[in-house]
Amino acid sequence: MTETDSSNLKKLDPEDMLGRIHEVPWQCQQAWQMAKDFTLPKEYSDINKVLIIGMGGSAIGGDLVSSLAVPESKLPIIVNRGYELPAFVDDKTLVIASSYSGNTEETLSAFNQALETGAKKLAITTGGKLKSIADENGIPVLTFTYRSQPRAALAFSFLPILCFMQKLGVVGDKSADVDEALAVLQKLSIKIDETRPASKNPARKLAERLHGHLTVIYGAGLLSEVARRWKTQLNENSKAWAFHEVFPELNHNAVVGYQFPPELAEKIVVVLLRSPLLAQPIQRRYEVTCELLKRAGVQYEFVDGEGTSHLSQMLSLVLFGDYVSYYLAILYRVDPSPVEAINYLKEQLAQRG
Repeated sequence: MTETDSSNLKKLDPEDMLGRIHEVPWQCQQAWQMAKDFTLPKEYSDINKVLIIGMGGSAIGGDLVSSLAVPESKLPIIVNRGYELPAFVDDKTLVIASSYSGNTEETLSAFNQALETGAKKLAITTGGKLKSIADENGIPVLTFTYRSQPRAALAFSFLPILCFMQKLGVVGDKSADVDEALAVLQKLSIKIDETRPASKNPARKLAERLHGHLTVIYGAGLLSEVARRWKTQLNENSKAWAFHEVFPELNHNAVVGYQFPPELAEKIVVVLLRSPLLAQPIQRRYEVTCELLKRAGVQYEFVDGEGTSHLSQMLSLVLFGDYVSYYLAILYRVDPSPVEAINYLKEQLAQRG
């Protein structure tokens, strides 16, 4: 992959998306410490559900927290994408509005509706209208400063919410898990960054395998939302078609669809995200599903998480996927940072009222 020579990278990546990926371990450390230092009102512990409102890169952090909390949280953590606030929101609900820019119209719409309820409210943002609205209404705001595309600031929409769930007793103490995850991320980044030759770099090898193909990501359990993250990173960074599916649900429908149209089989690569922490019945489903893919003539690849904790497994696969999406963008010779189609969509929506 000669395209990853430093001179070519500077031309294809003028906004330095690669630099943002390099900073993921640092982002995680900063985001966790920032949230630890943030004081939540005492009454915020009097809740029976959590609703996270956001879109795109600002919502995926809530998804990751929700899936990570499943084994231990006795209250639901729900992510809401859209303009409307669910009717179940009441004074026992903690509503967390997450918007990198603070100007995401769907998030602002739902947050303004939350102001009319007795819910506990919290905002996470760099500023914008969301911060102004929160300040005007005396609502706590975790404000961070990090210049990037929203999707490249994942740590700031993920780890603060996880820390807040810890403070409120929704999940147990994650401090040791965070320490382990930081070490795992630093070690992994060295193994797959652009200085490693393709022959010794599994992320570059996978990008080369995906080049010119339609990618479908499979995940399960704690990796279900990591699969979504891979899909969206391939869409936004690589400017490529990608989809994701989740075990065991995909075994009740997707596996039947491998047959037609037959000419697609050789153009698809399925990436299966794995973890030894997944339940044995799920791991067996991975095995049998691969047999079905092989019978259908569909290529597939495994990517395994690293570390011992659920958090390390999750974040290591997130980072691996970020690197893959970056290398694939370079192979397609596109700048990974701009999202012109999204900007066009916003402009047209604004013009049409």
